[in-house]
Amino acid sequence: MDSNQDVDQPLTFTIGREQLVIRRRYEVLSIFNDFLIAIWFLVGSVFFLFPDLETAAIWLFIIGSFQFLVRPAIRLTARIHIGRMPESHWQQ
Repeated sequence: MDSNQDVDQPLTFTIGREQLVIRRRYEVLSIFNDFLIAIWFLVGSVFFLFPDLETAAIWLFIIGSFQFLVRPAIRLTARIHIGRMPESHWQQ
């Protein structure tokens, strides 16, 4: 078989049900976090149109920026959680 064909073949692996449940939970958490980030920045942007709301706008941008730090923390936590699972849970 040609080595180029090997590269084009899809990677197939088997994982247990428990691992899929864990991955989905972290994925939902990540999506929810992204949704909140969008809300904070959108509302903050609108608030900047009104001088009386500029301080609130700044705080919303700070909150949104902090949540950008949460994104990789969610991914890292998921990887650690899955990495700690015994191999017996990976294949069923």
